[in-house]
Amino acid sequence: MAVAPINKIEPVVRFATSVIPPAKIFMGIPNYGYDWSLPYIKGQTRARSLGNVQAVEQAIQVGAPIQFDETAQSPHYNYWRDRAEHEVWFEDARSIRTKLALAGEYQLHGISIWNIMRYFPQLWLVLNNLYEIEKLP
Repeated sequence: MAVAPINKIEPVVRFATSVIPPAKIFMGIPNYGYDWSLPYIKGQTRARSLGNVQAVEQAIQVGAPIQFDETAQSPHYNYWRDRAEHEVWFEDARSIRTKLALAGEYQLHGISIWNIMRYFPQLWLVLNNLYEIEKLP
C-alpha cells in the first residue's frame, strides 16, 4: 500500500477542514518509502523504511520497472529477493506535487516534511517550481 495515498488523505483533509480552520492545519508529507515482504500478514509482516532516492536506485539495481498508481497517486514496484516477493512504495515528484496541490486546494496553512534528513532532490525541485521560497531573518 502507498505510504500516503491521496485517495485516503483527501477525505481526512476534507473532514479536518470541516472542524478546524484550514489556517491552523499543516499537512505532513512523507519523504520516505517502504519495502514490504509479501505476502502481507497482519501483525507479522514488517516493512523496511528507505529513502525515495534509495527506492529508485534499488529498482534500477534489481531491474524492476517503476509503475504509478493513478488512484493512490504513488509510485511503486515489485521485485524478488531470496525467493521472497517484495513490494516497494515511495514518493516522487508526481506524488509530492499532488499532495501540495491538495494543501493548496483546501487552503491549508502549510506543509511539513517527514523526514527532512533524507536527500530527495525532486522534492526541492517541485517546491522551488511551485512556490517562491523566502529566507526569513
